[in-house]
Amino acid sequence: MRERLIGVREPGVGLLLRQWRVARRLSQLALATEAGISARHLGFVEIGRARPSREMLLLLAETLDVPLRERNALLAAAGYAPVYRDTEIVAPGQIARIRTALAYILEKHEPFPALVTDRHWNLLMSNRACRRVFGLFLESAARRDGRPLNTVSVCFDPAGLRPFIANWDALGAAHVQQLHREMLAGVPGEESRALLDELLSFPGVPFAWRRFDPTAEMPLLLPLDLKKGKIRATFLSSFTSFSMPHDATQRGLRIECMYPADAGTDAFARALAAEG
Repeated sequence: MRERLIGVREPGVGLLLRQWRVARRLSQLALATEAGISARHLGFVEIGRARPSREMLLLLAETLDVPLRERNALLAAAGYAPVYRDTEIVAPGQIARIRTALAYILEKHEPFPALVTDRHWNLLMSNRACRRVFGLFLESAARRDGRPLNTVSVCFDPAGLRPFIANWDALGAAHVQQLHREMLAGVPGEESRALLDELLSFPGVPFAWRRFDPTAEMPLLLPLDLKKGKIRATFLSSFTSFSMPHDATQRGLRIECMYPADAGTDAFARALAAEG
C-alpha cells in the first residue's frame, strides 16, 4: 500500500501531462500541433489554469503514447472515471480466452521453454519445458516472500539463477540498461523504479550500472548461457507483445519463447522432455 505524507499533494493532471511530454521530448507547440489543439490552452492545462475535458485528455494521452494504466491515472488526476480495464490474468470472462490462447502458444513451443510475463517481468504462465529446464537450477518457482517470480530479478539473485549464468556480466548489464531506457522513454512508475532498485541492490552489481549509459550498444543477440556441473545449455529468446486495445493488463503481456542456440542445447531439451 502506498503511503501519503501529510502536506504532500498527489501530482495534478497538468504536471503529469508535462512529465509525459518532456519524456517524449516534445515541446508544447509540437504536442499541440500533433494533437490539433491550441498551444495556449495546453500551456494553461500544464500550469493548472485550465482543466482539460475528458476527450482532450484522451487525445493527448494517445498522441503521447501513454500506457493504458497511466491513462487511467491521468483521468483520475483530472477528476474523471477510468476508461481502461485492468483485468487480472486469472479472472474469468474475456481474459480467460486470452489465457487459453497463451496456454496454446506455450504448449506448442515444447520441448523448449516459453513463458508469459507482465510489463514488469513478473512470471504469469510457463510451459512444462520451462519448469523442466529451470527446475534444474531453481528450487522453487515462487519467491520465498510469496511474490511471483520476477524473471529479471532471479537472474541477479545469488540465491536464484545468477550462479549458473556463465555470461552474467553481459546479460546483467543489458537488463539494467534496458530498464534505464524504458524508464527514460516514459514517466517512471513505482514498480519499474522498485525493480531497478532491487537489481542494483544485489551484491556484486557494478556501481557504474546505477547510471544510464547512452553509449552502450544493445547486442542483437544475447543468449542465456546456463552452466551447472556437467549441464550446459544456451538459449536465445524472442519476445512478442500480446496487445489488446482496452485492457491495461493484456496490453502489457510479453510472451518469451526460448530457442536452443546450438545442437547440444537442442538435444538436452529434447532428452529432458523424453524423460517426462
